[in-house]
Formats: sequence, C-alpha cells, structure tokens
Amino acid sequence: MTMKRAYSVSNILTAKFKTLPFTGQWHDAVGDPELTGTWVIYGPPKHGKTSFAMMLAKYLTEFRRVAYDSVEEGKSRTIQLALERTGMMDCGGKFVLLDKESVDDLKERLDKHKSPDVVVIDSVQFMEMKFTEYKELKSRYPHKLFVYVSHVQGNLPEGHVARRIWRDANVAWRVEGFRAFPVSRYGGGHHIDIDTTKATEYHGIGL
Repeated sequence: MTMKRAYSVSNILTAKFKTLPFTGQWHDAVGDPELTGTWVIYGPPKHGKTSFAMMLAKYLTEFRRVAYDSVEEGKSRTIQLALERTGMMDCGGKFVLLDKESVDDLKERLDKHKSPDVVVIDSVQFMEMKFTEYKELKSRYPHKLFVYVSHVQGNLPEGHVARRIWRDANVAWRVEGFRAFPVSRYGGGHHIDIDTTKATEYHGIGL
C-alpha cells in the first residue's frame, strides 16, 4: 500500500481551489465558498426553511446547475408556490425539481454526463438517510455541493444522522423567524432575511 503524500505549509498556501465568486449579501454571509462538500439548512417548521433553500438554490444557479430533491413535498402546489415566490422561472434550464428521489435514484442521475453540480435534499429526515449513504455521496461526487435541509429537535438538527451531517458541514444556516443565520468556514457571518417584514416582526428592528 502506497503512503499518501504529506503537504508542506507552502504547498497548502499556494494551492488553488475552485471557489464561487459570491457577491452582496451572500458574500457577507459565507465568503467565497468552494463548489464541494456539505451545507446544512436547519430550523423549526413554518419559519422559512424551504423558502430559504429555494432562495439559495436560485442564487447558486448563477454559477452552476442545481437539482432540488423535494423528498417531503414532491411535485405539489406548495412547492409550486415556493418556486413562484422565489422567481425560479428566471433560472431557465439551470434548475430542476426532483420528485422524491431516493439516494439510489440520485446516484443514477449524478453518474450521468452533465449532471447537476449542486443537489439540495429536502429533507434529511424524509430521505431517511443513513450516515454511510451520506459519506458515499460525498466521496463519490467530490466536485459537487450537497445542501441538506433538516428539521430540528431543540436547537439542533433532528436525529443522529442529521447532527453528524451538521458537524461535518462547511456552511450551516440556522433558520428562525424568517431569517437565516450562517456559520461558515469560509468567512462571512451576516444573516440573510427570507422575508424582511416577518423577520423584523419576529426579531425586532436592528438585529
């Protein structure tokens, strides 16, 4: 067995990584992220998780192709309304909605030529993912970005698998009161309002 290469500090500091040139509020929130790894969106019900996931998906279509796996709601009127609110028609062919695709379905899709570069899975709980399946997706598609939406139990993602995914994530968005609070390994840290009026009513002015 061949030993893996060890890198010097100079090797790492001079390495080039493929990042997404975020601007405006998105750059203020997460910096310049890589198109790889794991992001998590989590929060209580009826606080704007799906709307924010759609907002993020729409923004990511400015850079890459995005697939949104609606495992909970599927092809439904509620998802139709979320797409309308977000103005997803502006994305052209860079956004596709998947109707409750399983992990195996996703692998079959992502193995194809010119498959989506970003996959949003809504939600971890309804997908009933095992952590081994999460790790397989991450290792099998190292140049894709996976965004997982999760319910919460208390202040943390609900369930053992979701919490392990959250710990591994490069960016985590906590959604509460129609406001998304990011923690990012790439910098940033400023919140994004999903609905400014509702967020102000919930959190107050100046927060």
